[in-house]
Amino acid sequence: MSADSVRAPRYGVVDPAQRSSVSGVDFLKAIIDGRVPLPPIMETMAITPISVTHGEVVMHGAPEQRHLNPLGSVHGGYGCTLLDSVMGCAVHSTLEIGQGYTTVELKVNFTRPILPGMRVRGVGTVVNRGRQLAIADGRILAEGGKLLAHATTTCLLFAMPARAAA
Repeated sequence: MSADSVRAPRYGVVDPAQRSSVSGVDFLKAIIDGRVPLPPIMETMAITPISVTHGEVVMHGAPEQRHLNPLGSVHGGYGCTLLDSVMGCAVHSTLEIGQGYTTVELKVNFTRPILPGMRVRGVGTVVNRGRQLAIADGRILAEGGKLLAHATTTCLLFAMPARAAA
């Protein structure tokens, strides 16, 4: 692959009308395919979306020096952000056109430290989806498959409000 054929990722915020005009899984696939910009948080946290299917999302993380805490390990907020991202996007992948969601609860258990230079994989899976609430499970795994963190979330589902005409 030539240097000219490799595009740098685009980061930005998408208009809510565009986001709610397609299903959640189609919107997330558009992000992965580069048709829609990546959310700015992914640049800040060095997170890359890898795959999405209905109810499951995989992302890679590559924590950098700027993500370290005073002890020299990766700050717990990095793991929380990766887990919130994969679980939230797993819920997002189940949304119908015109639906939105927000996280109302997040619980994280760290089982091993995330160390500088580690490449990690975050996996989010919807466990249950009702009319108003969705519950998802998330895991952060080291390259060898060891569990580094586990989380659960509850998300509130709602109809996206209609935008007023300009």
